[in-house]
Amino acid sequence: MGSAAVPLDVASAEAHLMRFLSVEGVTGKEAAIAAAVSDELKKVGVPASAISFDDANKRIPLPTETGNLIVDLPGTKPGPRLMFATHLDTVPLCAGAKAKREGNRIVSDGTTALGGDNRTGCGVLVTLAETLIKHKLPHPPITLLFTVREESGLHGARELKPKSLGDPIMCINVDSQKPADLIIGAIGQENWQVEIKGTAAHAGLAPERGISATLVGAIGLADARKEGWFGKVTKKDGHGTSNVGIFGGKDGKAAGDATNVVTDYAFVKGEARSPEAAFATKIAEGFKSSFARAKSEVTDVDGGTAEVKFEHAASYPPFRLAEDSPAVRHATAGMKKLGIKVNLIFSPGGLDANWLDKHGIPTVTIGSGQREVHTIKEYVELDDYAEGCRLAIVLATIET
Repeated sequence: MGSAAVPLDVASAEAHLMRFLSVEGVTGKEAAIAAAVSDELKKVGVPASAISFDDANKRIPLPTETGNLIVDLPGTKPGPRLMFATHLDTVPLCAGAKAKREGNRIVSDGTTALGGDNRTGCGVLVTLAETLIKHKLPHPPITLLFTVREESGLHGARELKPKSLGDPIMCINVDSQKPADLIIGAIGQENWQVEIKGTAAHAGLAPERGISATLVGAIGLADARKEGWFGKVTKKDGHGTSNVGIFGGKDGKAAGDATNVVTDYAFVKGEARSPEAAFATKIAEGFKSSFARAKSEVTDVDGGTAEVKFEHAASYPPFRLAEDSPAVRHATAGMKKLGIKVNLIFSPGGLDANWLDKHGIPTVTIGSGQREVHTIKEYVELDDYAEGCRLAIVLATIET
């Protein structure tokens, strides 16, 4: 087939992308970008009756302005329903982004991230709808899904109700870099946190009467590193990674507020990742044991110890599709029609695909030009964005 055979209006596709990049929508505050996407869908011919929002935001344990945006495109030929997905939100570093074109790239002004993750996905899905309608391309029933709060924990995908999607047999998620990279699996994540309640005392007059929560936390982290649970983790029964993201006090404040007071409270929060859910849990349990040992090492003059409360819970499950599964076969067939050499990827980061797969919808993830995401160096490679649009069109129209 080749790229030239796909009826893509590149100028229109780029216009959709620039429009969406101009709309702020950091995670949890997606109402404005959801409205912009809805308006563009109506402009390209999607009836308002086909556009709806679910109530996932009511189940997300964080303030979230709106639910997931769901679009139903009736089939123009028989066939099982397909789904294309992306997320509406950006990371907070994208707030105030000002997009501009430089050659064949779209960049920010260098003071913020751009938001190509995932305004490129929004652009691809709207361009897909526009192309199918404008050129009356035969296609089976299609669901377009635009999720919320992906960047802060995959919450929108986690809390959606699968029945609201029309029972698609597979999903193509748009949330990556190069169209040649086909993501067929991703790690799972376990979140952990520990509250340490020590005893305050005057650090100059009677430090022995205090129990330093800061010291307990520091010893716990040092112990976890010594035991091989920190950073890159490789054990006989599994592998993964871990990190400590927060070490502070209550409500985002510092642990302690004066140098002459033994710190009586500290809060530490981290994560554990692995291709196997059980091993991610094992990493978290490794940190739990380290903090328990740290508790016993820090005592006051009477032998008292801190109160250490450790909690952990799964954030999202890992998944891996077989290379010969229908979703992978369908995606690779479309890529080969465009002359794309397929590169199968297992992602070290979580995606909406993790939860969509858990919901019973086998999901692959394709790229559409994102680069240097979550940094002020972020940009969109427009050739890859256009190729991502073409790939979506091909995947929507070839036989499953």
